[in-house]
This record gives sequence, structure tokens and C-alpha cells, in this order.
Amino acid sequence: MRNLVKFILNNHFFLLFLLFEIVALTLVFQNNNYQKAFIFNVSRNISGYINSHISSFSKYLDLDEVNKALLEENTRLRNSLISSYKLKVPDPGNIEFDSAWTQQYNFIPARVISNSVNKQNNFISIDKGSLHGVQTDMAVISHQGAVGIVTGVSENFSTIIPLLNTDLRISSKLKNTGYFGSLHWDGVNPESAILHDIPHHVSLHRNDTIVTSGFSAIFPEGIMIGTIEDFEIKGGNFFFITVNLSTDFRKLNFIYVIDNIFREELMELDNSADYD
Repeated sequence: MRNLVKFILNNHFFLLFLLFEIVALTLVFQNNNYQKAFIFNVSRNISGYINSHISSFSKYLDLDEVNKALLEENTRLRNSLISSYKLKVPDPGNIEFDSAWTQQYNFIPARVISNSVNKQNNFISIDKGSLHGVQTDMAVISHQGAVGIVTGVSENFSTIIPLLNTDLRISSKLKNTGYFGSLHWDGVNPESAILHDIPHHVSLHRNDTIVTSGFSAIFPEGIMIGTIEDFEIKGGNFFFITVNLSTDFRKLNFIYVIDNIFREELMELDNSADYD
């Protein structure tokens, strides 16, 4: 208290001047519309700048929750798409989407928790496991297209063998003609893969779309894989096709695991056919 009194006594001229300045400025701004508008605009700009940055920071903090909500909403939409269903009875023509359909594919959303793109045999880990319905040999996609196949599962986590793994091959086809072949990664460029077994007489064009063939119990038909970047004939009567992958594996954050509800039934039929 003594120090405060001493400070006021030592600086009373300056403090008195400051008080008069504040009173004078207050009177000016209260009685002059131009100055009043000027101060209002300045204060509004300052508060707007501060509020916009606070809002941006708050949105950044909420971004994770927003992404989760969007992922869940997209999952519900994917599960309701007609492509996730199949007819219980032969298609009689223009049939409505009703009890004649039964769900074939169920989509399980998950987050990528580890990923690699610079190895010969890359793997991806996700935060969903058997407790969430994930099993081995389930297809995995992103909003951009095919990602890979589930290869290992624990209660809460799973491992995926992605397209960027030289051990994985996926049955793929040309969307516009239906010709199919086998797609695999050559371990070189994480942005492209190689499609084999397309006969040389097939008409190809750059940017033609490559999708999953649906010839297995894993991937549904028509999942985007990529587009043709280049092609040439090598070693016989088949094309060597370079496919520009639609999925950017360097930025992979959220994925969907696809549960084919009829997978076991289809696999049993395949096994019995092989046995015969």
C-alpha cells in the first residue's frame, strides 16, 4: 500500500494528464459521429479477428469428432445402398426395393492407426477387431476406392494387407468392357499397380476405369481401383497395364471393412466345386 501511494505521488502529474486525456477522448467520441463510427469499426474488426481465430481453433479441436460423425453417417448410407443388397428371388423386371431384397454387404467404419508405403510388403493397422465384427479375409475400402484385405484380427485391432504389398493379388476388370485380370503391386511406385491377363485384342485407352471384378467372396463388384496410366504388350498375347491407383495410401485415415454376409456360403460352394 505504501508503495502504491509513493508511486501515485511520484507520478501524479502524468496520471492526472492521462485522466484528462481519457475524459477528453470520451467526450469527443460520444459527441462526434465520425469518431464514434471509427472506433466502432476498429473494435468490430479486432473482435471479429479474435473471434474468427478462436472459432477456427475450436473447429480444429472438434475436427476429430466431426470426422467420426461423418464416417458413421457415410457407413449408414453405404449400408442402405441398393448395391449392398441382393434379390431373394430372380429379378422379375422393374422390381421395387422392398422385402424382395436382402442385405449382402455390411460396412464397418474404422480408423487407420499405423500405415507404411515405402516397403515391399506394407501393412495397415486399424482400431476395430473381432468385437466390432471384423474377420480375416474381409475387403477394405476407403472413400477413394479399394484398400486391401484383412489378414489378422484381435479383439480390438486388425491388420490389413493393402494393395501396396507384393503378396496381394486382386481380381480386377475393365469397367467399360468387362474383361478381367489380376492386379498386383510391383513394389516400386506407391501410386500405381500392374494389371495382367488382359488379352491383346481388347481395346484400351488411357484413363479407362479399373474396378473389382466381384469374382470372389471378398470384394463386391465395381469397387474403384484406379485408371489406366499406360499399357504395352509384353511376353505374348497379353497387355502389361500400369494402373494409377485411386486410393492415396499416404493420406489414408478412415476406412470401411466390408462384411459379405454370404461369404461363408459362397466359400463352401467354391470348396465343394474344387473337391468335385
